Amino acid sequence: RQNGFVSDLFPQGWASRPPHVTSQRTRSKAGPPLEADVLLWRNLQFTGQNPAFSHQTAIADAAKMSWIREETPPDENTWSERFRKFCASVLKAGPIPKHVAFIMDGNRRFARKKGMDRAEGHLMGFEKLAETLKWCRDLGITEVTVYAFSIENFKRSREEVESLMEIARQKFARLMEEKEAIMKHGVCIRVLGNLTLLPLDIQRSIAEAMTMSKDNDKAFLNVCFAYTSRHEISNAVEEMAEGVEKGLIKPSDISESLLDRCLYTSHSPDPHLLVRTSGEVRLSDFLLWQSSFSVLSFMEVLWPEFSFWHLCAAVLHYQRNHDAITRAREQHDLEREQAQRQADYDTVVAELQQEDPNKIDQSKRASIPALVRKQETERQQRVEEFLQHLDRKRAKFLDDLVQKNEIKVCS
Repeated sequence: RQNGFVSDLFPQGWASRPPHVTSQRTRSKAGPPLEADVLLWRNLQFTGQNPAFSHQTAIADAAKMSWIREETPPDENTWSERFRKFCASVLKAGPIPKHVAFIMDGNRRFARKKGMDRAEGHLMGFEKLAETLKWCRDLGITEVTVYAFSIENFKRSREEVESLMEIARQKFARLMEEKEAIMKHGVCIRVLGNLTLLPLDIQRSIAEAMTMSKDNDKAFLNVCFAYTSRHEISNAVEEMAEGVEKGLIKPSDISESLLDRCLYTSHSPDPHLLVRTSGEVRLSDFLLWQSSFSVLSFMEVLWPEFSFWHLCAAVLHYQRNHDAITRAREQHDLEREQAQRQADYDTVVAELQQEDPNKIDQSKRASIPALVRKQETERQQRVEEFLQHLDRKRAKFLDDLVQKNEIKVCS
């Protein structure tokens, strides 16, 4: 199986036979087939034993696959499921990362390995995402960010890009069909990236899903789509420059902290743990700014073969490094606050020198502490008003898409 130590828990026959023909003796020992075993058997079908499975079948299946996996009823729990829950409870005795980011790499290599069409590989990747979200929920991880589609991916072949867009079209539309489950679990859906690069119908589906779930706060799923970190950072700089041009903020208000709050991820904490599969040891332009103090876990496994045990290994890696990374993050936050206070002081001194370039008399020096406090208060007020303006601007973009879609449906 090459799937962590899951192979030690079940007979080797599981890897070579379809679940529905497993003998009663094996079934009584191992219990009903795992989802991973069902997927493994489907992989065998993809290699040519089922010629009816095609690219069109993969796209059709995308429309049926759920984002939200429900809990298994207690009376239907297999021994393996109970063992997973036991391991999860052991892990939760230590610090659990509340925000985990995934670079879901290896779908195309998995497809080549299994003799599949690329679209089928990406489809298997989505199935693994839905499964991983359930595992995260079981572990108490409340926020997940995934790298679904890079702006650089538009450079791939036209056929592959079109198939990815079609899968995205089906999956984002599926979100609205699963509204009841999303609202039940309190999941807030955010799609981060340059949405204007996407086909209009996908933009509208995304806008509907984000608007529908915007008030949920029990769990957060951030899907980075048409995204790169360099574009995100440059967009944040452009937003600040526009704020200065419109007089909403002053040049002296621009800081590392303000740039933080202009990013697409402004309403999320930085990821505590970042996991990349497929053996690549690089971030590929994903959350470069936000991952400065994240624990990084690079795994050899291809994304569609990622298992609960790989996730456990990543969380254990986080727990081993938790204290050191927390100290580093707290030290950075302290230094950033000190830098901001120094910047406010320098702004006040510069303004006083403009009044009298030759000297600052004793009375002016005595007034500096009060002027610094005033500068801090006014700066915070300007920044908050600017950020509210930015939020309204982004919300209007989504609302306009939803309204246009409603008009289209009515007509």
